[in-house]
Amino acid sequence: MDLAEHERAEIDYRVRVKDRQTQFVVMAPHGGWIEPGSSQVAEAIAEDDYSLYLFEGLIPGRPHHELHITSTRFDEPQGLQLVGAADTVIAVHGRADGDDPHTTWLGGRSATLRDAIAFSLSDGGFQAATANHRFPARNPMNICNRAATGAGVQLEVPRTLRDQLRHDPVRLRRFAAAVREALSRG
Repeated sequence: MDLAEHERAEIDYRVRVKDRQTQFVVMAPHGGWIEPGSSQVAEAIAEDDYSLYLFEGLIPGRPHHELHITSTRFDEPQGLQLVGAADTVIAVHGRADGDDPHTTWLGGRSATLRDAIAFSLSDGGFQAATANHRFPARNPMNICNRAATGAGVQLEVPRTLRDQLRHDPVRLRRFAAAVREALSRG
C-alpha cells in the first residue's frame, strides 16, 4: 500500500476492524474525515451483529483526497482479509449532494440485496435509487464485490443526509434499522 509510505498510521489515518466472523461485512472505506459521517452510518448498521471495517482520515478540516483510495483499487490488507472471509460486503460511502441532497444511491453486483435495501430504506421514510446515477458499483474489483459471492452492495449517502444522520441519533438508528431489516431477510 503506497499510502503507508506517505501517511502516518494513527496520526493521519487509522484502520478499525471488528471481525465477528459473520456473513456480512459492513465497511466505510472512506471513513472519518475522508467522507464525514460514513463511519457512523457503517457502525450503526453493523452494531454488534456484523463484522465492521473502517478506514478513517483523522485530521479534521484537512482535504483528504490523498487518503481516498478508489473502490476498485482498494488494497488495505486488513480490509481485504476481512472482506475475503465474508460472503457479502455492504460498503457505505459519501457523495456530494449535487442536485439531490436526500437520496441514497445504491449499487453493487448483488441486485437482489441492493433492491431489498432500497425498498427497506424507502419503507423507512428515506429516499433511495438503484438506477440512473453515477455509482452503479458493478466492477468486480470494487471492494463491495470482492467477498466470497462476488456481489455486494454500495450505498452512496449524500453529504446533507450524512450530516443529518450524524447529528440525529434517532434518525441514524432508523436508517441503520432499515438496512439491517433487509440484511436479516437476506
